[in-house]
Amino acid sequence: MQQLLMPLKRAELLKDKALLKSIHERLKCKIELHNSNELVIDGDSFNEYNARIVMQAFARGFEFNIACKLLSDEFFFESIDMKEAFKKEDQIKRIKARIIGKEGKTKNYIQTVSGVELVIYGNTISIIGKVNEIRIAAAAINILLEGGTHNKAYLVMEKTRRRIGE
Repeated sequence: MQQLLMPLKRAELLKDKALLKSIHERLKCKIELHNSNELVIDGDSFNEYNARIVMQAFARGFEFNIACKLLSDEFFFESIDMKEAFKKEDQIKRIKARIIGKEGKTKNYIQTVSGVELVIYGNTISIIGKVNEIRIAAAAINILLEGGTHNKAYLVMEKTRRRIGE
């Protein structure tokens, strides 16, 4: 049995019977919500492990179908907690705005060039993608986190993509 705490807003989505049925079928585990945001996963150990990873991604803001990409050995999940790097809430808001960009353009560009799925939810930046795709996206995200310009982030990301051979 595995347990996972979820943000309340994401846990609320699990009250949808159709979504919960789809989750049970895809993850091959019994999934129950306790105390409004505590997820209990029960099944054989391999399925529990996979279900936990998928549900962590779901908790971080990914749509369930996108989170299910993690059931494939080709896809990985990475999450950056901005509270670890930035202490003040206004710094976190500024960084989130830089990564999202005006009308979502920066986020969309990172996704398009790298091939990853990217979600900014709460105080985290989360990525689902193949190893090389994550490396490409991380190159741009790290520059933006360190205060670099968008232009520099794009150039480094494109250079990383060429170097990796994508």
